[in-house]
Amino acid sequence: MDVHSEGNVKSHVSLWIAGILLVPVVGLIIYTWIALSWSFSKGERAGYIQKLSKSGWVCKTWEGEMAMVTMPGAIPDKFLFSVRDEKVAERINKFAGKRVALVYEQHKGLPTSCFGDTEYFIVDVKAIE
Repeated sequence: MDVHSEGNVKSHVSLWIAGILLVPVVGLIIYTWIALSWSFSKGERAGYIQKLSKSGWVCKTWEGEMAMVTMPGAIPDKFLFSVRDEKVAERINKFAGKRVALVYEQHKGLPTSCFGDTEYFIVDVKAIE
């Protein structure tokens, strides 16, 4: 074997190793983009904001909790949600203590909690009179 063919084999092996490593990374990036772009469901939930805080060790996300009361005297259900947009989080904080409707998109199958601790992402908030 001469020197040139030995270098050819090494470059082919290097290409195969790079391909084996890059394909899963690119696949994960595409999957994450699709999971964040496509919503499983959309809707509104009404209630009173109990908590909204920015939390996380590495990825800081806005996480909140809303009490949904169906009728007076009933035990409220909790709706846990995440907020990715700072402006929406500011608007939610302005409505603290008031009855609000949260407009959400549900994104299932996100590969990490870096985007939010829940699968419910708030995209808008409306005050209810």
